[in-house]
Amino acid sequence: MTSTSPSTVVVIGVGDDGWEGLPEPLQRTVLEAEVVLGGDRHLAMLPADVDQLRLAWPSPLREGLPALLWQHDGRRVVALASGDPFVSGIAGTLVGLLGAEAVEVHPAVSSVALARARMRWPAETVEVVTVVGRRPETVVRQLAPGRRLVVLSSDATTPSVLARLLVEHGYAGSTMSVLSHLGGEREARVDATAEAWHADPPAGVPDLNLVALELRGPVVGSWATGLPDDSFEHDGQLTKRDLRAAALSRLAPQPGQLLWDVGAGAGSVGIEWMRAHPTCRAVAVEADGTRVERVARNAARLGVPGLEVVAGRAPEALVDLPDPHAVFVGGGATAPGLLDLCRERLRPGGRLVAHGVTLESEQLLAAAYAAHGGELTRTSVEHAAPLGSFTGWTPARAVTQWAWTRPLPTDQETP
Repeated sequence: MTSTSPSTVVVIGVGDDGWEGLPEPLQRTVLEAEVVLGGDRHLAMLPADVDQLRLAWPSPLREGLPALLWQHDGRRVVALASGDPFVSGIAGTLVGLLGAEAVEVHPAVSSVALARARMRWPAETVEVVTVVGRRPETVVRQLAPGRRLVVLSSDATTPSVLARLLVEHGYAGSTMSVLSHLGGEREARVDATAEAWHADPPAGVPDLNLVALELRGPVVGSWATGLPDDSFEHDGQLTKRDLRAAALSRLAPQPGQLLWDVGAGAGSVGIEWMRAHPTCRAVAVEADGTRVERVARNAARLGVPGLEVVAGRAPEALVDLPDPHAVFVGGGATAPGLLDLCRERLRPGGRLVAHGVTLESEQLLAAAYAAHGGELTRTSVEHAAPLGSFTGWTPARAVTQWAWTRPLPTDQETP
């Protein structure tokens, strides 16, 4: 649909009670549409004797949806969705494509609201996580003792996958309540611990389910920066804990923002950036193929499987990436033109942090500080270690850090 088209897509949320549960005015809206879009389940519930075009969502959705909408520009289009179409649903996708003025939404009671009601959980005590179209390891980031999660399932296999992840991360005693067909005649509930579900998964779990989790387990990772070094699989190419925390404090993760982690090594900075908020995004750029695979494993194990890993050498590998809100250069700062490219590509208000351990890289960072300002620090960390029958201090290599923020335009107050 064109940006100037007066056409509006009407999105109608449907509960598990189907067509009969829709109010009469919404039923009339559906019947008067020229084109009805929806999943096979939604289209199958409609009355058969209606002269209209009914189309299932394209697959893959995001790639096929624009052409489908353009094809029917100017016609009366209704889209059917489950429950509240703004809860990990089609409404957000349509607003992103067409703009808010071109989308009209009539939600039903969401499955999340129904799940909280069944569990007797106040909304402020619950975190909602979706694994629809996402890797289930996303849930790992949310693990903490005493938390409550409502997980929107991808299909019937999701509860068993979640049970396995919980057991693997020490949360075997967590309570799982698998709620299916909420609000309909076939509504059902199965309760078990993660350990019991993993050992003997119940049969016949419907595809249409969500999982309410009451988490019981150990602290598996701080939500503040500075995870222990042994949280990451690495070969020594790792931004160590204290320096990583110092770098991330200056990179200042913000919801929805993008980080370039250049010379990623084990991927620790990009991973901790993404752990700061579910909407944080990161691209890890690493030239070594073995490390590229290692970064991906670390990201999945630490609950941020959406970390993008680019195999390539900077600055060439950065050319086609979207402009970042923050850049960390943990290795390779002396590559010709790298720091200048990172500075130039930063969005207004963006933050650049670069580390150097050699004389050459230290000289480069000092020159950048002299030319552009910012903050230049040199950090030396020592750890207590056995020294014969006593204990002494073992110093690590000193690291020089340059931190710089791209100025905002004079008429702009926020990045």
